[in-house]
Amino acid sequence: MWQRFTFYDLRVIGHYLGLLILWSAVLMAVPLVTGLIFQEWDAVSRYLFSIGIALVAGATLRFCRIQPGRLNRQQALAVVGLAWIVLGVFCSIPLYLSGHYTTFLDALFDGVSGITTTGASLIVDLDHLAYADNMLRFMMHLLGGLGLIVVALSLGIFGKSAGSQLYSSEARSEHVVPNVIQTTQFIAKITAIVIAVATVVLSTLLLLQGFEPARAILQALWVSISGFVTGGFAPMQQSILYYHSFFLEMVTIVLMVMGSISFVIYYGIWRGDTRTFFRDIETRTMLIWISVMTVVFVASLSASTLFADLPAILRRGVYMIVSAFTTTGFSTITPNQLLAVLSSGAFLTLALLMAAGGSAGSTTGGIKMYRIGIIAKSIVQTVKQAVSPDSARVVESYIHIGRRILTSTEVKEAMTIFILYVVTYIVGALVGIAHGYDATQSIFESIAMVSNGGIITGLATPGMPPTLEIFYIFQMWVGRLEFITLLALVAQVIASLVPRPRSRQTETLS
Repeated sequence: MWQRFTFYDLRVIGHYLGLLILWSAVLMAVPLVTGLIFQEWDAVSRYLFSIGIALVAGATLRFCRIQPGRLNRQQALAVVGLAWIVLGVFCSIPLYLSGHYTTFLDALFDGVSGITTTGASLIVDLDHLAYADNMLRFMMHLLGGLGLIVVALSLGIFGKSAGSQLYSSEARSEHVVPNVIQTTQFIAKITAIVIAVATVVLSTLLLLQGFEPARAILQALWVSISGFVTGGFAPMQQSILYYHSFFLEMVTIVLMVMGSISFVIYYGIWRGDTRTFFRDIETRTMLIWISVMTVVFVASLSASTLFADLPAILRRGVYMIVSAFTTTGFSTITPNQLLAVLSSGAFLTLALLMAAGGSAGSTTGGIKMYRIGIIAKSIVQTVKQAVSPDSARVVESYIHIGRRILTSTEVKEAMTIFILYVVTYIVGALVGIAHGYDATQSIFESIAMVSNGGIITGLATPGMPPTLEIFYIFQMWVGRLEFITLLALVAQVIASLVPRPRSRQTETLS
């Protein structure tokens, strides 16, 4: 039986959402300072206005409940489920006021895309966007890639009492260390180290290409953030293709791969246990999956006239494979080339790579290698049982944060999420087809939205039908929450709206 939301529950949820909205005001202070440094006075005024709106809204909700206490599971699901949309709305305000979006819905699309690290964008004239606005786009990636709740907990915004419930409600069940706060702080530490090192390396490469120092450092920082959190936003309209740099592409490949690895694995390596990486079920599943998909992609790509020579196939083909697999969305080919030049086999391969995604506990989207590995293990176990004597007891084990025995509960959970992803991919494709678009493009675009992959074919453009745009926003939200949180939230809302049946005692008295 689903519990109803009481007035007290709504006050608690409003209180914690207020804290997150106040945090969005702090987030917008970073582009505000950027605007001040580069004397972008129009941007400064927009961010002052947007920060003021966030402060008023956040403070108002903050006082919904004066005495914060321990969140229950129901309240935590609601806070996490609503946070991604609410913060997307507030971050969309300064973006819309920049004049680079035709409608507020387009700005909201980018806000949700940024927070969910999808990377698809409806911005107009990105190449001339103010530094301050670009800074906001990548701060959204950083916040969303690490996880809204992870960042809030690592900074102590929610205190200690609400940590465990909020952390698990954000589709995070794996603790790097036993303590939730220490886990989030470790994740933030690893991210800061990787981004700092990558920024120095990329800044050097861009300076050698003749970029101005300030522009080189900023773009290096933004690409580093987007690469490691597998976000997909780029400072320039042509994405990574703009730089025409082999070495920059190699650095971003390393960043994307590092972003696709679970933070649990990083913790094992941090402690000196390098064997954990190679023995983990996710790593082995990932290597097999990428190897098969690379062979298929290269074979399909070799038939293309654009990539007739082997170096071009290796350079652009491998890059797009990594970008799709890690659900980053960086690109070294244009959307027109994606449609007109790639063979149908290569096109489908990219879609399948985005659909599967990277590791659980990483910054990637999609179904995740852990679930695919569990399903594969279940198939192996089923085959073994079929060929074994009736008296035999078949036990399948695997390594993931220690040795584990495969259970029916784990298989059921993996299959449930797998089926929900596939159904949502299909529904999204049907919605695109219903709007009159090509079936192949509709399938690809739907997968890109739900998996938070970000490689798009051109259906998601300024001026697209509002109904399709709203559905794509919904898909990005669903994919980032990985269904369970959202479904539980929807069920509780429905239970709260359905009138309670009158008891017999009440009917007798009346």
